Amino acid sequence: MSVRVLVVDDHPLMRAALSALFETEGTIEVVAAVGSTSEALDEARRSHPDVVLMDLQFNRVFEGARATREIRELPDPPAVLVLTNFDTDADVIEAIEAGAAGYLLKDAAPEEITAAIHAAAAGQTALSPSVATRLLARMQQPQTSLSARELEVLSLVAAGHSNTDIARRLHLSETTVKSHLAHIYPKLGVNSRTAAVAEARRRGVIGRA
Repeated sequence: MSVRVLVVDDHPLMRAALSALFETEGTIEVVAAVGSTSEALDEARRSHPDVVLMDLQFNRVFEGARATREIRELPDPPAVLVLTNFDTDADVIEAIEAGAAGYLLKDAAPEEITAAIHAAAAGQTALSPSVATRLLARMQQPQTSLSARELEVLSLVAAGHSNTDIARRLHLSETTVKSHLAHIYPKLGVNSRTAAVAEARRRGVIGRA
């Protein structure tokens, strides 16, 4: 029995390439290939796929994790497998916390992608080797790992937002934002906002400018 897959990617060529790959593979049926998260949610409700193959960025907006969460909140939801170019710790953690069953990069081999789809459909976790290694490192060194909220704060700092802006965006007090920064600095071995951003980018914890 074939696995029914919904492909979600804003690049038409990527949608066509994945659809062609699965057609030749034989055990995966593409029920639809759409280019936006709103279409993805509508199609997931309509066609009830087994797996949703989800990108993270759509027209330069990172909304794949939010869409993943919304799809996973549907009655009898499909598994969601992220397939993207982005692999910072913040991206991975946000997707996994949103309910993604797996996380692959677009440079994965075709057989790795198809195997991950079958694993996700069977209720298993599927992570690319590089992502799995980094998540394991975070688990083994929790004292030096930034929390999901700390990553959010630092990403907004990197984007040039003030503590006041960050507090408003994340619905926190400025005191709480300052507290998060106070925890971030020693974890990264720095003592300023600029140094924290530079070190986080060097480690790949947040995306580069």
